[in-house]
Amino acid sequence: MEKEKQQTLNIGLVGYGRMGRLVEETIVKTHGVQCVGIVSPEHNSDLNQISEKLDVIIDFSHPSNLAMIASYAEKNATPVVFATTGYAAEQVDEIEHLAEKVPVIYTANFSLGITVFQQVLRQITPVLRDAFDIEIIEKHHKMKLDSPSGTAKMLLQAVEEGREYKKIYGREGFGKRGDEIGIHSVRGGTIAGEHTVLFAGEDEILEITHQAHSRQIFATGAVLAAKFAAERKFPGLYDMNDVLFKKEVTE
Repeated sequence: MEKEKQQTLNIGLVGYGRMGRLVEETIVKTHGVQCVGIVSPEHNSDLNQISEKLDVIIDFSHPSNLAMIASYAEKNATPVVFATTGYAAEQVDEIEHLAEKVPVIYTANFSLGITVFQQVLRQITPVLRDAFDIEIIEKHHKMKLDSPSGTAKMLLQAVEEGREYKKIYGREGFGKRGDEIGIHSVRGGTIAGEHTVLFAGEDEILEITHQAHSRQIFATGAVLAAKFAAERKFPGLYDMNDVLFKKEVTE
């Protein structure tokens, strides 16, 4: 009986900083995938310079690379995993437009734990929101540029489903709390990432916290997302909830 031959997935990697290097190492250790080209100052300057045909692109670089990636992906019908953060609103529109042409995975956090965290928040917030005040606290290393983190915004979105709150970013001055959610950012040292959603009620507190002890969790999630993207038969905009819970496309 002949063994089925599994086709190797050719991945093009954009960005070769700390995360890009970790993604490459993860690809090497993952069965059925290989990195066939890298776009960075030390390697290729453009995806078009990679000679191998790409089955999927993983981007862990900078928002300035979006136009180059989108142009290549649309021209070659190549799925994309966007793991870069800090996009402007008009760039997010470009990503959504690209998803009408090719499969796109776009999320601020590729951690499996954070994905489950979102699901938990969607389940418990409607039960607690009328009797509990809600605060979000995120902590990151001192080199992180954006505040609040993209992940904090994801958690806020999960909390706000079905009801919009006034957002307070940090606190100072005087005044009673209203119908609001406080979002607080801490920057220091080498913290890989910690996110807490605090539910404060009368005489009780519920805290849910996710800690990232290394960046490996994001690399692992991105490679898993790349496999998912390559399997999609139709264009669409997906996130890690789709990857973990296997959203099926029926178009």
